[in-house]
Amino acid sequence: MISKVGFVWDDPQTFNRLIEDCGITCEHVNPQLLASPFYRGKFVALFIPTGFANPDYSRLAPALRASSPRIRRFAEKGGKVVVFGAGEENEDAYDWLPFSLKYHHEYNACSLDIRESGNDTSIIEGFDTEEMECDGWFTDHDCEVLVATRSGKDVMLRKKLGNGFFLITSIHEYPSRAFLKHMCTGEREILF
Repeated sequence: MISKVGFVWDDPQTFNRLIEDCGITCEHVNPQLLASPFYRGKFVALFIPTGFANPDYSRLAPALRASSPRIRRFAEKGGKVVVFGAGEENEDAYDWLPFSLKYHHEYNACSLDIRESGNDTSIIEGFDTEEMECDGWFTDHDCEVLVATRSGKDVMLRKKLGNGFFLITSIHEYPSRAFLKHMCTGEREILF
């Protein structure tokens, strides 16, 4: 089995160190690399962290739009794409995804309703699901709802595409080690 993730962000973060501490190879992919047609990374998963659409934190949004066809092909070939909250009040922040998804940004603590237990929802393993921090919720989508708030707001979705899938979440916590190991490990690397 191979454990490798492409971490998409302007600069390395503490999140990178958490991933590496789990024994996973973490390759930093900055916006220029992501948008470059010559870049050829190979990963099991691709992570896009919280705040990608907020220009106060990142210059990533234009690169995501420019590389949208490559992200789609990565998932279709079997890649796992994990996307966190946009961190910006922009319902179209996810317009680079190959499916329709609207987002409402509002940071709050909420009680969670886990609709499907399994490896994908292990992201919150060991956390208090009665007081989980989220940076918003998703509306107008045709994805599977894995986790919602008790008040019915969708905070974790999955959308299968070809041999892979997209996992989109507005849960505003570092993921559990069990989730990282599951999500970043696979039989083979997929060419980005």
